[in-house]
Amino acid sequence: MVTEGSYYLYDALDEKVYFKEATILVPPQWNSKDFFKARTESFEKVQRTMAFYLISNNTEPYTKQYGECGAEGEYIHFTPEYLLNDTFIQLYGSRGRVFVHEWAHLRWGVYDEYSKEKPFYFSNGRIEATRCSKNIEGQFYEVTAGGSLQPCRIDPQTSLPYDGCTFFPDRNQITNSSIMFLPSLDPVTAFCRENEHNSQAQNMQNKKCSNKATWTVIFEDSVDKDALRSLKPLESPPPPPSFKVVQRAQRVVCLVLDVSGSMEGARILQQQQAATHFLRYIIEDQASVGIVTFSTSASTLRSLTIIDSDITRETLVQLLPKRASGSTNMCLGLSQGFQVLQEDNGDVLGDEIIFLTDGQATDNIDGCAPSAIQSGAIISTLAFSDSAAQALTEMADKTGKLYHVGTRTSDWFNGTVSVDQTVGNKTSFVIIYEIRFPSIYIQSPSGSIYTQTNMSHDGLLKTVTLNIPGTAEPGDWKYSIQTTSNQAFTITVTSQAAHEDVPPIIVKTHMNQQFNDGTKPMTVFAEVSQNYRPVINAEVWATLESETGSVHTLQLLDNGAGADAFQGDGIYSRYFTKLVDGRSSLKVRVKNQDVQTRFAAPKKSGAPYVPGYVVNGVVQLNPPKPPVSEELLEVGNFTRTATGESFKVKLSGTTPPNFPPNRITDLSAEIQEDTVLLSWTAPGEDLDQGTAKSYEIRWSFDLDMLRNSFSNGHVVNTAAVSPHEAGSVEQHSFNLSFPIQNGTTLFFAVQSEDEQNAKSETSNIAQASKILHGPKPPGVSNPGMNLTVLVISLCVVIMVICFIVAVTAWAVRRRNRFV
Repeated sequence: MVTEGSYYLYDALDEKVYFKEATILVPPQWNSKDFFKARTESFEKVQRTMAFYLISNNTEPYTKQYGECGAEGEYIHFTPEYLLNDTFIQLYGSRGRVFVHEWAHLRWGVYDEYSKEKPFYFSNGRIEATRCSKNIEGQFYEVTAGGSLQPCRIDPQTSLPYDGCTFFPDRNQITNSSIMFLPSLDPVTAFCRENEHNSQAQNMQNKKCSNKATWTVIFEDSVDKDALRSLKPLESPPPPPSFKVVQRAQRVVCLVLDVSGSMEGARILQQQQAATHFLRYIIEDQASVGIVTFSTSASTLRSLTIIDSDITRETLVQLLPKRASGSTNMCLGLSQGFQVLQEDNGDVLGDEIIFLTDGQATDNIDGCAPSAIQSGAIISTLAFSDSAAQALTEMADKTGKLYHVGTRTSDWFNGTVSVDQTVGNKTSFVIIYEIRFPSIYIQSPSGSIYTQTNMSHDGLLKTVTLNIPGTAEPGDWKYSIQTTSNQAFTITVTSQAAHEDVPPIIVKTHMNQQFNDGTKPMTVFAEVSQNYRPVINAEVWATLESETGSVHTLQLLDNGAGADAFQGDGIYSRYFTKLVDGRSSLKVRVKNQDVQTRFAAPKKSGAPYVPGYVVNGVVQLNPPKPPVSEELLEVGNFTRTATGESFKVKLSGTTPPNFPPNRITDLSAEIQEDTVLLSWTAPGEDLDQGTAKSYEIRWSFDLDMLRNSFSNGHVVNTAAVSPHEAGSVEQHSFNLSFPIQNGTTLFFAVQSEDEQNAKSETSNIAQASKILHGPKPPGVSNPGMNLTVLVISLCVVIMVICFIVAVTAWAVRRRNRFV
C-alpha cells in the first residue's frame, strides 16, 4: 500500500519503480539502532510502505497472491535479516531488482516464470529449463552432498532430470529479460514481451495468465493498464523518497454510538449488548477506550481511559446509553470520535473507531467519508438495519471471533465449540436471548457441567455469561440451551491466546468486490493461518445473507481449481453466483473435528534463490540459502467464526445472470505408448457449482494456435465423457488416429458447456511429449563445459525467529496503532 499523499512512478524505459514516500512499520522489540538501519536503507530508491511482524524462520523475499491473473496481491514479505545483510544480495540479486520483481506480483498480478515443481520440460525433443526468455543460456548439473558437480541423471519414469538437477545460468548474457524469471542476473533489466515470451515453459505465469507474457498482463490486464499505456519515460531521475519509521503502541479505540430516534427500542438494546460484550471481553488490558454519542449533536461520554481492571471495564459499561432521540448526524459523531482519539498524541494514525448505528443518516455522510478514510484510523461499522449507508461499508474493517451462531427455536439449541491449544485465556460464553431466560448447560471436554448457577445474568441486557477461570481446557465444549418460548438466540464464544509467544489460529474473510452489477461473478475468500503459516484441510463454510432474508451457504475449497488459485495454501475460495439485488452480509465458519487439519509451508510467489552461475566456463556455487521448515504439523480440533464486510448487488438486468462453467486451470496431460491421458478438476454448471453439461477437448502440434484459436484445434471424441459434479477429479484417455512419433510434443485444452449452451473460457494448455526409453537412461550432457567448480564460502546467519516485512496491497496503516 502507498500511504495517502504519496505516489509511485513506473519508468517504462528502464523498468524501475520509484516512490515519493515510504512508511516503515516496526515492532516494539526494535531499538533505536535498528530504526537507524531501517531508515537509511535505500533499496535503490524503490521504496514502499512496510510493516514488520514476528514470523517463523523464513528470510526469503516473496509476495502473497491468491487472486486471478492481473489482480493485486496481498503483501510483500521482507525481513530485517534480508534487508540489512548484504549476503542476501548474492543469493537473490540486488534489492532494487528484487523489489521490482515483488512489486510486479503485488501491483500487477503477474506470476513467476521459473518453477520449483517443474524445472524442466520437453520442447521439440529437447530438455529445456523452465525459464523466460529461452534466450537465457546456462548448463545443467546436480550438486552432490559434498559440494561437487555431476551430470544430471534422467528419471526413466518421466524422461526428465531427477530432482536435484539444477539449471545454472551464464553470468554474462546477451538477453535482458526477464525480471520475473531471474532478477538476480545482472543483464536482466526488463519484463518478457510477447515476441520473446516462452509460452511453453511449465511455470505459473503461463498457467495462470493463459500463456501471456508478463508485459502483456501489466499493460492489458492490471489495475494500472490505462495509466501505463499513456505514461512517458522520466526526463530526469525523481527525488529520493522520504522515510517515516513508526512503531506499534497500545491499542486506542473510540466507541461512536448512535442515539438518534430511529435507534429507540430493540436497536438501542442491541447496541448496548454489543458494546458491553466488547468492553467486558474483547478489548485488551492496557488499551485506551473513549465513548462518544451522536444524534442531533455529538458529545463525549468518556475521554480516553486505560483498561487497567475489571472495575474500569464495568465503569465504562455503566456509561453506555439506554435511550435514543433526535436526528442522525453521522459526520458529527465521526468528528467527535476523532477529537477523542487525538487526546493521547494528537494523531489518529492506527487508532480505531467502532461506529455503531442504524445507518439511516440525516446528514450527507459522503461529504465526510473521504477524509475519514484518509485519516489513517481504522473505522469498523456495525449497522443495526438493512439500509446502512454505502459510505459506512467503505470505512468498515473485518473482525473475527472463536465461535458465533444464532437460531430461533422453542425447543433445544445444541452445539459444540472446539478450543484448541493456541487459545484458552479469558474464555467466555455469552448467550443473548430475545424474550425469556432459558435453561443453559455447558459441558467441558473432561465432563464438568456448568449451569445457570455458574453464570451471570443481566436481565436488562437479556444476556447470560459464563467466564471460564484461568486457561480453558482444550477440546470440545458442548452447549445445550432449552426454551419453551419461540425466541431467537445467539451464542458467542471468545478466547485469547493461551501463550504470549504462540499466536492463535485466525480467519480473515472477504469478497473480491464490494459492489457488483451482475456482469461478473463474485468470489468469497477465507484465509486460515497461524502466524502466517497456512492451515490446510480445514472445513470452511461461508454464509451469505441478503437484506431480503435469502440465505446461501457455500463450502469454500482449497483445491486449486475454480475460484481457488493454489491448492494447499490455506486460502479457501468459491464463486458466489446466487446474486440478488440489495446489500448482503458475509460470515465464515471454520472447524476441524477429525484431526485432518495441518500446518503447511507457505505457498508464495517470489524472487528465486540462485544456487550459482557459470562464469567463463566455471560454475561458481553460492552459499546455501537459510533453511525453511517444510514440516506438516497437526493442528488439532478447533472452531473459528469470522465476519466479512458487507457487499451490495445492483443487477443491470431484470433476471439473474447465467454464468458459464468456470475456466479449468489444472489440466494435465501424459502420453503412455500411443495413449493420451488427460486429468482435470470438474467445473460446474455455474462456475464452480453444479455439474456442467459437456466437455470439448482439442489438441494441436502448435501451442499458440490452440491458445489463439481453440476452435481450429483437432477435436477429441468426448461422446463417452459425462461430466461429474464440480470439484470432482475428471480423467479421460484416448488414442489418436495416428502413431505418435518419438520426441513429439502435443498440446491440449478443454472447454466446458452448461445447459444454456454457455461455454467456459479455454483451459490452461497442457503439454505432453512421447519419449522412448533407451536401454540406459542418459545423463544431460553439457558439451564443452569445464566442470571446474569454484565454491564461494560465505557465512550466512540463520535466524530461528525473524521479523517479516509485510508490504500490504492496501490498508496496512489501518491495522495497527503507531506512534
